[in-house]
Amino acid sequence: MRAAGVNPADVMLRDGSLAEWYRDAEPPFVPGMDVAGTIDEIAGDVESVSGQSLSLGMEVVGIVGIVDNHGRHGGYSEYVVLPAESVTSTPAGTTFPQAASFLMNALTARYALDALGLWPGATLLVTGAAGAVGGYTVQFAASEGLRVIAVASEADGELLRSFGAEAVVPRGDGAAQHVLDLAPTGVDAVVDTAMLHERIAPAVCDDGQIAVFRFWDGSPGRGITVHPVNVRTRATDNVAITRLREQFESGVLTPRVAATLPAGQAAQAHRIVEEGCLRGRVVLTFQPATPESTG
Repeated sequence: MRAAGVNPADVMLRDGSLAEWYRDAEPPFVPGMDVAGTIDEIAGDVESVSGQSLSLGMEVVGIVGIVDNHGRHGGYSEYVVLPAESVTSTPAGTTFPQAASFLMNALTARYALDALGLWPGATLLVTGAAGAVGGYTVQFAASEGLRVIAVASEADGELLRSFGAEAVVPRGDGAAQHVLDLAPTGVDAVVDTAMLHERIAPAVCDDGQIAVFRFWDGSPGRGITVHPVNVRTRATDNVAITRLREQFESGVLTPRVAATLPAGQAAQAHRIVEEGCLRGRVVLTFQPATPESTG
């Protein structure tokens, strides 16, 4: 391991928000889903994955999703063991922190858009658009010919327009009405990274769609379909993972590292994430392994 992204889901694991999910598991729980580092060992039956050869010392990025669904082998570790399908080579020209900052967020955005299945020219609303998942959603959607309306603070307007957003509306209680001022019949779909739920549903057209994250048992009515998104179900989708790396290399996606801290300062990293208003990921860094450190 050389770097591990710190995601909101890691904070939820620590603060008890996921207690119901982990009710039958024994601690310890180790957070961390985004990882980057070098291959130290390869199982004997693994030669390549999706046509990509794997070799010792190869620099890779990966997502920790199914090795242990109860979190004992999370990314805040000096070593992690992953299915070969969960890794790809690091994007060319990136640092380890940059490599560890994008994969889970980009895969989450990709999953949400795949679930919606929109067509070029459709109108997509993205809440929390300046965040990591929201920003990648905007970039994907704009590159695929969608009309993107972003909900964010005024200060983030220039950034989101550079990502391809056609319009940026201010967040807050009036967000849905601001959207309807731009799209009077409602948008075709929402990627609701800010978890506005029933507060943003009025901005969706009849028979539209909402992609949601974490937990929401609401029913918006009017024929609107709600798509729960759980990125862990695609942790071994190597075709998608490799495609994300290629899009990162080509500039469709951009690196978004908000801060880097040594792994020993994980508690401080969590405090920064909890404070919110980040425009990228906090990343923990690890020193290269040495014979002395491994014994």
